[in-house]
Amino acid sequence: MSRTIKFTRAGEPDVLEFVETVVPAPGPTEVRIKVKAIGINRAESMWRLDDYIEPVAHFPAILGYEAAGIVDAVGTEVKDFAVGDAVNVMPSFSMNQYGTYGEVVLVPVHAVVKHPKSLSFAEAASIWMMFVTAYGALVEDAKVGKGDFVLIPAASSSVGLAAIQIASYAGATPIALTRTSAKRQQLLDAGAAHVIATSEVDLVQEVMRITDGKGARVAFDPVGGPDFPKLISALTFQGTVYLYGALAEDVTPLPVLQMIAKMPIIKGQNIWLTSGDKTRREAAVEYVLKGFEVGALKPVIDRTFTFDEMVEVHRYLEANGQFGKIVVTV
Repeated sequence: MSRTIKFTRAGEPDVLEFVETVVPAPGPTEVRIKVKAIGINRAESMWRLDDYIEPVAHFPAILGYEAAGIVDAVGTEVKDFAVGDAVNVMPSFSMNQYGTYGEVVLVPVHAVVKHPKSLSFAEAASIWMMFVTAYGALVEDAKVGKGDFVLIPAASSSVGLAAIQIASYAGATPIALTRTSAKRQQLLDAGAAHVIATSEVDLVQEVMRITDGKGARVAFDPVGGPDFPKLISALTFQGTVYLYGALAEDVTPLPVLQMIAKMPIIKGQNIWLTSGDKTRREAAVEYVLKGFEVGALKPVIDRTFTFDEMVEVHRYLEANGQFGKIVVTV
């Protein structure tokens, strides 16, 4: 038996319910895990609202992408993990099939990663969505490096902070974008080379000043919305914007004349491009673990809650005040 969080209708955080659930033995390619910590993601809030990149297929619905814990049972075809192993769960499945909001969970073996020995369970539950999402865009696809400037809107989010670290680790110059100066010093301490408070100064002018008029080669954007044209204007010629979220609920306009002038590349981005492919996933895990080993990458946890507080966790997430990852201990 396991207490598992489910919801029977889309809605506000109080639709989340604790349900006593029998977690079956794992199928041939599944792993059952006793959960010690859960990483919380914006995607799960959107899923609860049934406003995600895929619809909820059926109710009651489960949710959750990340976790860390101990293997409790393995399927007959699982060779790389055994009962008692400390492991993490990387987002690489649909929440219509699997979820991590439970005391005991089933996940597909391809989503399981050996636990980094240098990290606590809470730290390990926080790292995979944030670092692999940033890695997929900035390293795997854009191949940023020395001489490149990278614009990072919503820089105090968990993925934004990971992008700062990943860009710096790759040799590029991260420019953190934030609405006000309130988090400037925190962002500088987190590794940003420059911080632009977008409600206080002219974004495009500041980027051009920082880059000596060249613009940024990459923008890594989870926001979209009315300010999106400013990112296009702040790019270098044929620069690239990666859209990996939709924090702004308004329409995202395309500045046609600027696009003709700049000839930018605009790409949608999500973690499954990397985590859904065995070769890419293994390369990402190796890169991230190496970054932790050399001290270039570090977890950034804003606050830790208990499993019983999950409704409050979602309220806190949606207040948008966090700096880094929210983690739940079980």
